[in-house]
Amino acid sequence: MTHGFDKDFWERHWQQGPGSMGGNPPNPYLARETSGLTPGTALDAGCGGGAEAIWLASHGWHVTAADISSEALARAAERAATSGASERLRWVEADLSVWRPDERFDLVMTHYAHPAMPQLDFYHRIAGWVAPGGTLLIVGHLHTPGSTGHGHHPLAEASVTSAAVTARMDGMDWEIVTADEHFRTLTGDGGRAVPLQDVVVRATRRR
Repeated sequence: MTHGFDKDFWERHWQQGPGSMGGNPPNPYLARETSGLTPGTALDAGCGGGAEAIWLASHGWHVTAADISSEALARAAERAATSGASERLRWVEADLSVWRPDERFDLVMTHYAHPAMPQLDFYHRIAGWVAPGGTLLIVGHLHTPGSTGHGHHPLAEASVTSAAVTARMDGMDWEIVTADEHFRTLTGDGGRAVPLQDVVVRATRRR
């Protein structure tokens, strides 16, 4: 079954969402997985409110941040304006299921992005945009029955496992550095606890 994470879905998601949605801190895996990398060029595929892209730019990376939602990008750019790193950020409105960059990047990352195509196919697609010697960082959702993700009820196609992600990666092309699954809790609106089950995969392109 094909899910409906198209442009209209994401525009509504950002227009109707609480104002704090774009103000969340970057996810905790970003610093852990990239702190040992030399800053270069990066693509944030499905950047949403821009927290991760802004964090990277503030640490010396030159970041192309792409998202299908103009509302998300507007919030991200507004937030970036006060970050001191806006000159290292480029915002691109794009449907990542059809858009292609005109370059390869030292780092391609995605954090909870759900496009209008099968989740594993999306990861395989963006993996092709990593330059030789570069890094792919995927942070995705591992949903179990009854889980709510970021306050909504995602369809099954948005859920992956670390084993499913790494199985799609040719062992001759990639060195798997991280393949983990984690449980953590965020504080949502009104102080409510929001449980998340995360999949984190980091890999280095050999060629």
